[in-house]
Amino acid sequence: MHNADIPPDVLRQREAKWLDMLNSWDKWMAKKHKKVKLRCQKGIPPSLRGRAWLYLSGGKVKKEQNQGKFQELDSQPGDPKWLDVIEKDLHRQFPFHEMFVARGGHGQQDLFRVLKAYTLHRPEEGYCQAQAPIAAVLLMHMPAEDAFWGLVQICEKYLPGYYSAGLEAIQLDGEILFALLKRVSPVAHRHLKKYKIDPILYMTEWFMCAFSRTLPWVSVLRMWDMFFCEGVKIIFRVGLVLLKCMLGSQEKLKACQGQYETMELLRSIEPRYMQEAFLVQEVSQHTLYTVQYVVSSSKHSLCLPLLVTFGKCMP
Repeated sequence: MHNADIPPDVLRQREAKWLDMLNSWDKWMAKKHKKVKLRCQKGIPPSLRGRAWLYLSGGKVKKEQNQGKFQELDSQPGDPKWLDVIEKDLHRQFPFHEMFVARGGHGQQDLFRVLKAYTLHRPEEGYCQAQAPIAAVLLMHMPAEDAFWGLVQICEKYLPGYYSAGLEAIQLDGEILFALLKRVSPVAHRHLKKYKIDPILYMTEWFMCAFSRTLPWVSVLRMWDMFFCEGVKIIFRVGLVLLKCMLGSQEKLKACQGQYETMELLRSIEPRYMQEAFLVQEVSQHTLYTVQYVVSSSKHSLCLPLLVTFGKCMP
């Protein structure tokens, strides 16, 4: 149920429950994490979403451990190499949102500050364009300093290595996604393999932008509520749902014979599969099985247990 459709008294009750949790956060996370998870699946009340995301991500703790750090970075000039690229990207982020509609407006200024601060925080990593929509979504829900620490947590804790040159981490997760797809939807897996469609071609923007440039806005918010609580497995689950629903039946594949046609299909996902209630149900269902996939590369080994859950896609 969309927040706009929730009766006001129910929304007030949820807000009261979340306020209680946020005021005793350590206790809840230590002893009642399953309850926190269920409440994230139901959707965080809009009035508390920014604060909840910061708590869930660990950004609040990072901020407290590094008091004054953002202000220090914010006051530095930054590397012109990155500043020029960031400047060019500002107007591309949610241009119809009131925060970002005006060139040089407060939203774009804060976005510039957050992204510049990150390049100074991680100079060896610098700036990646996919960080801009992530930071923009955070800024819609919290002040610049909090958004900075939220971005730090996403880049370092949730999606480590995604924004580094070379894209090794995203390629590795693409391999994992493809291996999971074989279990979830053999039909979709065979089709992608037949036409030699590498995961990097369709999942890069999905994963690096945490679906913020793919899903309808209400679905983005609900997925992020769960993502901050449960981690990257939510991103995997969303990707698997979309692949299964779009490519998981022979009927759908009749008009999709080729790499170009398949990519066009994945660029124009049917709205019903991205609808909030459908996605939340698919992604948060009880686990049917656990897939453990081990990937070894020259640089590192990764053993990633993912709880993959699926019901049936709507016909």
